[in-house]
Amino acid sequence: MNKMNIPAIPDEEFTARRKRAAALTAEAGYDVLLVNSTEADYANVRYFCDYWPIFEIAGVAIAPTGKACTLIGLESENYAKDRSRIPDIHMLVEYRESADPQYPGMEASNFRKAFESIGVVNPKRIGIGGYLITTAPVLDSLRETFPDAEIVRADDIMVKMRSVKSEAEIACQRKAFEISEMAVQDVLDQIKPGMTELQVCGIVQHSIYMNGAEYEGMPQYIFSGSNTRHAISRPTHNIIKKDDIVQLNLSALVSGYSSGVGLPIFMGKMTPKMKDLTEFGLEVHNATIKKMKVGTVAGDIAEWHYDYFVKNNRKENFLYGPCHGLGMIEVEPPWMETNSKYKLEENMTFQVDSFFYCDEFGLRWENGGRVSRDGFDLFSGNYRRIIELES
Repeated sequence: MNKMNIPAIPDEEFTARRKRAAALTAEAGYDVLLVNSTEADYANVRYFCDYWPIFEIAGVAIAPTGKACTLIGLESENYAKDRSRIPDIHMLVEYRESADPQYPGMEASNFRKAFESIGVVNPKRIGIGGYLITTAPVLDSLRETFPDAEIVRADDIMVKMRSVKSEAEIACQRKAFEISEMAVQDVLDQIKPGMTELQVCGIVQHSIYMNGAEYEGMPQYIFSGSNTRHAISRPTHNIIKKDDIVQLNLSALVSGYSSGVGLPIFMGKMTPKMKDLTEFGLEVHNATIKKMKVGTVAGDIAEWHYDYFVKNNRKENFLYGPCHGLGMIEVEPPWMETNSKYKLEENMTFQVDSFFYCDEFGLRWENGGRVSRDGFDLFSGNYRRIIELES
């Protein structure tokens, strides 16, 4: 930790991750595992080497022997050397930024050289992690370089590795939530009618960085009025008015691990309709938290959650739910849906994400935590109450 007591992932854990990935790669019959990341969804690459691309994309190639290399674009060599926990680094044109520079006169590596550096020659089966964000130039180059190779989606390896968290990962998550709850309090102390959503976002950004965050875990959710109907959105110049509902979902990133603390607040007194839906929302949120424990089938919780809406004549207020995985990205696998067959395991981490909406407004309660044998160990939860701010 540094002077601000910010936890981090130690070198030996990165080494252990690569060894486990190598074993799973061999078990799946792949000659090499190639995981890719973008600036926005950086998780798979950062999970193995702590490198986080900017503008460019990045990759990590892991052989069944455990040898690994980092793949970057042509502008980031010094940055990658200073940041990557894997010293073998290759610059590939395929990992360049989307402005599509050609870099005349610069010398680049290629997939053949990169794979050979970790002992992989003419692979016949290439597993791809981060398949949904792997770009066409990367796939085209792999097919051209290794025309006889089968390219297989291997996201299951990453889900298996990242679903259950280590003590170091959980420490990073706890700190991220601590910082996010500090930001909630700073907003409650400073927000007032006449501010824009983006001005409140400024309060949050100042708070998280002053308290040790390295970045926001996701774009800060500060929506007011009818904008609260947006399940996914961004803050705007919309002016917050007296008696508005304002949705907060505040996030901080600590050593690569994200948080999200969500709650509605009211700039005055709630209308009866607002009070009715808000009280139901908090009731569902707290009831969901009580369902979370080791051994429970995820799909059973999701089915219970939907049935709870139906039995209370709230089907029209339902969009999705009840939980999603939490870790290096604020929303990561595994999702908890009615067709989810997996059982909850100790040290799986989730966001209990309870979103409700109607024609005029919406609201969300959201808190994260760790599955334990005794239930759900919350990382946040200090603001599980209805808050009306008198102006």
